Amino acid sequence: MLSKSGVKYIQSLYHKKFRDAYGVFVVEGPKLAAEFLTEVPALVKEVYAVKSWLKNNTALLEPIEDSRIHAIEPFELEKISALTTPNQVLLVVAYLSYPPSDNAGITLLLEDIQDPGNLGTIIRTADWFGVSNIVCSMATADVYNTKVIQATMGSLLRVHIDYLPLTDWCRQHPDIPVYATALEGKNLYECTPPENMALLVGNESRGVSEALLALSAHTITIPRKGKAESLNAAVATGITLSHFTFSSAVR
Repeated sequence: MLSKSGVKYIQSLYHKKFRDAYGVFVVEGPKLAAEFLTEVPALVKEVYAVKSWLKNNTALLEPIEDSRIHAIEPFELEKISALTTPNQVLLVVAYLSYPPSDNAGITLLLEDIQDPGNLGTIIRTADWFGVSNIVCSMATADVYNTKVIQATMGSLLRVHIDYLPLTDWCRQHPDIPVYATALEGKNLYECTPPENMALLVGNESRGVSEALLALSAHTITIPRKGKAESLNAAVATGITLSHFTFSSAVR
């Protein structure tokens, strides 16, 4: 039986200040749980799952101490889940620790991305294209937000993510040219990027700030054929990464 204090503790983890205080976050659902239990079992602090899931996943749970595994009823899972339809298992996981970044290849710079779904999709997209370094501005959505975690579909485990003032990053890496995305700029498909570069994506409504445009070597745009006013930030990131990744690969 899940105690009231246990319920309150897990519910508190849906707020950034408590995640930061405890240094843990929530992972939900069989697919994500399997990835985290396989890749970083030492970081899994607690497992809460319905009995059928526990019975069918004994191999995944071998590295986890019995005291950290909690069999709960479906109605109890509903109390602690952030999902509209709770899905069998919930993990409490310690914050990830990343090795120092070498800034090789494409580094993705995100300025004030506000929507958690966008951020999670961008992380997943970066993983798809083999981009392993993302630097977020301090005002970008929290990577441990539950909606971000769900949207990454496990890619959070394979992408190095930092939060830094982006102007500082640009000044500290003068040898890495920054390509800033904008509604007006050089046609993306006329650009052949160097092997090491940074792609800068701006806020969903304001775009890239003037301060960062001033530090960018190039301003690029995805050519438009239709009449849409703009592209979703995650979609634009995917299109641009696709071109830059394979432009670099074919040289």
